[in-house]
Amino acid sequence: MSTQRYPVYDVIVVGSGMGGLTTASLLARDGFRVLVLEASHLPGGCSSSYPRKGFVFESGATTLIGFDEHQPLARLEKMLGITLPKEPIDPPMTVRMNGEEVTRYSDREKWIAEAVRAFGNESGQRRFWELAFQVSDTVWRISEKNVYFPPQGLQEWVDLAFRNRLADMPMLRFAFRSVQSVMKSCGVDTPAFRSFIDEQLMITAQSKSGDTPFLFGAPGLTYTSCTNYYVPGGLLKMVQALEEYIRSRGSDVRCKSKVVSIQSRDEYLEDKHDVDADSDETPGIADGNMPAEAAYVVSTTSSRFFTRKVVTNLPVWNLPALSGGERKEWFEKQAARFRHAWGAFVMGMAVKDTFPDDLTLHHQIHLDRPMPHTGAESLFVSISARGDTVRAPEGFRVLNISCHTETDTWFGKPEEYDRAKSETGEAILDILEARLPGFRKENVQVQFEGTPVTWQNWVNRHRGRVGGIPQSMKRSLLDWPPARTPFKGWYLTGDTVYPGQGIPGVTLGGINAYWRVVREQSQAGISRE
Repeated sequence: MSTQRYPVYDVIVVGSGMGGLTTASLLARDGFRVLVLEASHLPGGCSSSYPRKGFVFESGATTLIGFDEHQPLARLEKMLGITLPKEPIDPPMTVRMNGEEVTRYSDREKWIAEAVRAFGNESGQRRFWELAFQVSDTVWRISEKNVYFPPQGLQEWVDLAFRNRLADMPMLRFAFRSVQSVMKSCGVDTPAFRSFIDEQLMITAQSKSGDTPFLFGAPGLTYTSCTNYYVPGGLLKMVQALEEYIRSRGSDVRCKSKVVSIQSRDEYLEDKHDVDADSDETPGIADGNMPAEAAYVVSTTSSRFFTRKVVTNLPVWNLPALSGGERKEWFEKQAARFRHAWGAFVMGMAVKDTFPDDLTLHHQIHLDRPMPHTGAESLFVSISARGDTVRAPEGFRVLNISCHTETDTWFGKPEEYDRAKSETGEAILDILEARLPGFRKENVQVQFEGTPVTWQNWVNRHRGRVGGIPQSMKRSLLDWPPARTPFKGWYLTGDTVYPGQGIPGVTLGGINAYWRVVREQSQAGISRE
């Protein structure tokens, strides 16, 4: 039997979405030896880009915020001492509804004036939006300093009490009030405004005004009044900047490395007890060579890796399949608590650039009737910037379009699947031609569609669920999967862990997971030196 010694990583991060890369980069900064394992051929997960037929497409239609004061990406840049590639855009979005355009201006006063123009009731609109801004600002400020949330254990409850101001306590009441109830109290709950708010919340909270707590809804509704950014060349450029940082600190990111199991030390040795080392399917790793300091064995389709700690940047629904024993049971219970989550129907297009000069880069288009096969009531469209020749040659632009859909609709018979996919794509083309200025079907050079089946196959999202766990008035502020599991050395991040979806959300979750690892490392009295 070989006596060769194999390396033990301090932390293995499973999944290279923004949550996982955030945790990995911060740990690498601190001197941890980190390995990030990614199933896809490119890093970034749902926050990435990919080349196709001479164009670069985003994983989905998406916006980018989080770099303002107290926000997670600004904090990440400061902690790492780097500047991520990005350019500000203003105004960031146009909402197209009821035959008119509603421009989401970044300037708060300008936006309130636009809301009054579109929906009337100046005093009511001002009350609603000023309250939303106040709550949003407080949420960002509080979330920056409460890194152990939801609290686990007495010490973290004590920390929570000492870290926060009594003056912020009244804001907690909005955890128990829906967005719609606040709209009613401000006198703005009209059908037109509710439709506007509902569809804005669907892309930020995955739920509508009647079921979204105002405490979470306010940041989602006001994100267009933060500084919005565009990443030249695609979001992959931002992801690659973190990847390069991780490697510069002596750690690694490995793509095309799909993790198929995560075993504790005891599970691994028990499974291999009766197997001769020479018959091990993984070249070069013999059962007797498992280092004493390794707590987990992470297996991919072709290799095994030893590590002291694990951070999984995967949806909770993916985790039972990777686990065994009591870990599997715990993750199954977590997954069962959140049975409903949305999928997305997406389209990528490359088109000739015949768009107006003043067209914003993001558009939400309200529909006159629900989208066939998806039931969606709006489309979200992101357009590459004119002059971004990395994503499209001069004279062309790239479009990413997405809408919500139930996931189970798409896991049926192949002939029904193909028909539904084609019909939904054709419906989207018709809507864009009718509602998006400058878009013509004859200008489309490249076109393809994706469904929840695509998301499951492409970025390994269980049942194609994307966007995280929908907000709900039935769920407590504390009732989220936490960054720390009951199992020593196993942590969680990603869009199904507090605080949930969106690039700022998963970045904040990644920061919180980092602090969990560091705190417990310190409590154990283990030095990084």
